[in-house]
Amino acid sequence: MILDYIGVKDISGPLIVLDNIDNASFEEIVDIHLDDGTMRQGRIVQMDGKRVVIQVFEGTRGISLTNTRTRLLGHPMEMSLSPEILGRIFNGSGQPIDGLGDIFPVKTANVNGTPINPVSRLYPKNYINTGISTIDVLMTLIRGQKLPIFSGSGMKHNELAVQIARQAKISDEENGNFAIVFAAMGVKSDVADYFRRSFDESGILQRVVMFLNLANDPIIERILTPRCALTVAEYLAFELGMHVLVIMTDMTSYAEALREFSSSKGEIPGRKGYPGYLYSDLASLYERAGMIRGKPGSVTQIPILTMPNDDVTHPVPDLTGYITEGQIVLDRSLDSSGVYPPVSVLPSLSRLMKDGIGKGYTREDHSALSNQLFAAYARVMDARSLASVIGEEELSPEDKQYIQFGKLFESKFISQGAHENRTIDQSLDLGWELLSVLPRGTLDRVDDATLDKYYEPAKKRAKAASADAKKSFSMAGIPADQKTDSPQESGADNA
Repeated sequence: MILDYIGVKDISGPLIVLDNIDNASFEEIVDIHLDDGTMRQGRIVQMDGKRVVIQVFEGTRGISLTNTRTRLLGHPMEMSLSPEILGRIFNGSGQPIDGLGDIFPVKTANVNGTPINPVSRLYPKNYINTGISTIDVLMTLIRGQKLPIFSGSGMKHNELAVQIARQAKISDEENGNFAIVFAAMGVKSDVADYFRRSFDESGILQRVVMFLNLANDPIIERILTPRCALTVAEYLAFELGMHVLVIMTDMTSYAEALREFSSSKGEIPGRKGYPGYLYSDLASLYERAGMIRGKPGSVTQIPILTMPNDDVTHPVPDLTGYITEGQIVLDRSLDSSGVYPPVSVLPSLSRLMKDGIGKGYTREDHSALSNQLFAAYARVMDARSLASVIGEEELSPEDKQYIQFGKLFESKFISQGAHENRTIDQSLDLGWELLSVLPRGTLDRVDDATLDKYYEPAKKRAKAASADAKKSFSMAGIPADQKTDSPQESGADNA
């Protein structure tokens, strides 16, 4: 029997309160019929005996205390799912906004998802190639991993998100089974248009499912956006057997919407006003990544969040770092100097990359090269700190070589074009060519056999390039001693 409850006890922000409600369930969806004939949807977010608190998705403006009719639907918030969902664009609550009509569902699924049995989880292995050298070589993204990007306000994280979505791929034989779910929360209209236009122009929209929640949309819809996106990702991965990359931006906007909603319910605030359950709420989203035994697909997450005042100890990045398996940190000083993508190498890491790289996955020298690049760049930071005190001219010859390596590393390896898609072999070879600037005796993280196979050929290429440069200068009638670059630096640049 369907019952309509007439009247509302109280209205508070996005919430309405009803009394004397029988057989209600937590998270149950309700239809709210207004005096003017329009209908809104809400969900039950709090229960106290027969009193229920309902969160209205479209806001409470225009709701009457006396004539409003509320109908309980008997099920939680659900997402319509079908193979035709690929290439479609939805709003934050899962309604199509691309003008292509409704989805004809094969099934519907609860947007809150079903927890993955830990016994059924498979350990993430094999990598996803993003075409970005710093990520692919130094903090490799593994299938089934959750690897967030920590950015700052005004930095180029949106451009990086689009580039990852455009270039990301798995092995050639499986790439046709690869899809991307993109969820934008609290973005401006021009940013939403940028995402839509970029995917359309690059020709990947047919394998992307987009969810766009704009800054002027209700905050309640913002809370639903990542849940709808992850529900679609789980369907594509575990029902259709696809490998799905989920990119969610900006998780700070999501957390702020959660804080505002918590405040409207009168809950006791925690750190910086965020609710005390922020950790478990974020975990309920991030832990939906992974692989399941017996299912061919996988869900990989790249949540992007902006750190207020670039503070990595802010509750949102702090709690995210506890839940996820590493992080990619963007650096404002690199961004200001024109380096794109401005990835800060030393505080970034991928905790699962050790099991998804090497022979059979990327290349056998990957792990050793990554360790050596980290160690060499750490020496660069030490040399720069010393140079700021005593001056670069007073540095030892070895420290000057590291300073030179640091400049080349940032300009050639970290920096790359927004449309430059490097293969994993190109990125690894570039790393060896940059290490050829340093003497072999300083490379203490690599065994001799690997050095013989990769470092020595890179060194020879650098010398050959240097000789070619000298020859071209002499043919132009310019004495070699008037060159401003050292032979090694010229060789690494031409490499």
